[in-house]
Amino acid sequence: RRIVDIVREYEAVEVIVGLPQTLRGEPGKAAKLASDFARRLRRALPDVPVRLADERFTTVTAARALRESGVSARGARPVIDQAAAVAILQGWLDERSSVVNESGQQDAGGSR
Repeated sequence: RRIVDIVREYEAVEVIVGLPQTLRGEPGKAAKLASDFARRLRRALPDVPVRLADERFTTVTAARALRESGVSARGARPVIDQAAAVAILQGWLDERSSVVNESGQQDAGGSR
């Protein structure tokens, strides 16, 4: 309910939910929970697209980046989780940007 309230309050145009798959890219119990959560959000927010984004390695990457910047991982789980969320969103934005750029090149060049 709180996320639905935030989406409405800030007039979000899209919601990204991290999908915690196995290293092989297969869904596990956590992925099912994330998919169920996304489904509930879609029902609660019918006018806002809710998308799943692969979140493999984001926590490891975030912890490494923080450690390299001198932040101790001890007791820093909330900070690591925030950094991982940023990594999920950045990965999705990068992917979306490349699709949009490629689409624009196709339209402009006409031959792709």
